[in-house]
Amino acid sequence: MYRKDKSLPLRSSSAALYNNLSVLRPAGPQPARLCTVHGPGLSLLSAGPGAALRQLQPKEGGSALSASLLTQMYEADGSIMVYWHALDVSEHPPAQAVFARGIAAAGGRFICVGTSSGLVLVFDIPPKGTNVTVSQVLEQHRDAITDIAAELGRAPDGAGDLVTADDAGTLCVWSTGEEFTLRSKIPAFGCTCSSVTLWNGVVAAGYGNGQIRLYEAASGVLRAEVNAHARWIYALDVAPQTGKLLSGAEDSFVHVWQLSTDPDTEDIEIQHRHAECVTDTQVCGARFCDPQGDSFAVTGYDLSEILRYSRV
Repeated sequence: MYRKDKSLPLRSSSAALYNNLSVLRPAGPQPARLCTVHGPGLSLLSAGPGAALRQLQPKEGGSALSASLLTQMYEADGSIMVYWHALDVSEHPPAQAVFARGIAAAGGRFICVGTSSGLVLVFDIPPKGTNVTVSQVLEQHRDAITDIAAELGRAPDGAGDLVTADDAGTLCVWSTGEEFTLRSKIPAFGCTCSSVTLWNGVVAAGYGNGQIRLYEAASGVLRAEVNAHARWIYALDVAPQTGKLLSGAEDSFVHVWQLSTDPDTEDIEIQHRHAECVTDTQVCGARFCDPQGDSFAVTGYDLSEILRYSRV
């Protein structure tokens, strides 16, 4: 069971975007940092005493560049922008939206960013300095990327440690390294996959029809599915140390599930653990605040605060 804690106030509300909440869990005693997007800006908060708030505004890139066409990287506290990258818009029709969506750190040194064209840009991050480079472009998707997730623990051999999803519902599982390798491709079934996560060789995917589906990362075989929400799922997250799964949706509900695998039969199971109703709120972001899944945070469309919950 979870109970509601003191919320974190925002200067502006959260936009109605998939996965519109990120949580950085620093090693050691430092408090978690939470961020959410509103328009072109981003609110970065500390979960510690005082709830320090920083507003990050996009860099205006010269002449023809607009802020929406940039990928920007900051220090963990948001104090310094270390790198920015302009998306290539030359090959897109004027009426077609161009954007970056979906981001994940993978392989210890890479950051993967999805785009509206279906490409996934792989940025190589040096141990020191700001010499960030685009080392590879992944081209398996034909529709706009919706979400990207990386294995936070240790992926089983051959299972892959990165998963990408798109508007059509197609999923791709990759192994990271000097060259990213496609491990499996899970075909679409007529519904957008809006959020995805990866745990212990299991891909958990949330869809516009309210379903959560569990696949084997290595083979792409469907192992379980549950009608989790009455409306579009906007967020999924997993607690890497325990296998708890968090889901949030347009139906105003946030659910906590337990994922498990049987080492003998290799069966994948999902069990419901907790339900929380965020009254009259379209949930657009939900993330665990610790690796055990003992606390989580929630954002909602037009909600000027980040709600927090912790285990009783």
